[in-house]
Amino acid sequence: MRTAQITRKTAETDIIVDLNLDGTGTYDNQTGVGFFDHMLDQLARHSLVDMKVRATGDLHIDDHHTVEDVGIAIGQALTKAMGDKKGINRYGSCHLPMDDAQIRCALDLSARPFLVWNVDIPTQKIGTFDTELVREFFQAFATHGGITLHIDQLHGFNSHHIVEAAFKAVARALRDALEVDPRKADAIPSTKGAL
Repeated sequence: MRTAQITRKTAETDIIVDLNLDGTGTYDNQTGVGFFDHMLDQLARHSLVDMKVRATGDLHIDDHHTVEDVGIAIGQALTKAMGDKKGINRYGSCHLPMDDAQIRCALDLSARPFLVWNVDIPTQKIGTFDTELVREFFQAFATHGGITLHIDQLHGFNSHHIVEAAFKAVARALRDALEVDPRKADAIPSTKGAL
């Protein structure tokens, strides 16, 4: 079973993340940040990774620490659940439309973290959520998940649609990358022999 639990406790946040990479996309995410929970639900549903997140944080200051630290914890849980990465496809990509928005995502579960973020969110807020935190989440997720992650906006003028399309595109690309290739289920997908 490719599963993991990560507990992360700091002076700013207290987080538990449970992942099952071979799930069906079930989710139960409670961070205290409503819009962010909705995005995490999309990440789970469209990647088919079962995800449960419990987070309490210093929301009386703002949402920043909670969103970033959840990204760290999910990335750490992903790394732990993948283990030696034997048999995975490793690469994934998706062009995802959502109404006016179209997002392209390409990723590599390479253990070489890098984020390319070409996304222009036109408003500073979606409801009460600071849109600059979307990049912060993906930076933390890519860094601690060991992911080379490229997210490019091709179209879009509605902030909600752009952000949701980004989470869904990452999810679909992640789904492909995590799948086990039956022709090479016992091999590390690298000529180096390790990832």
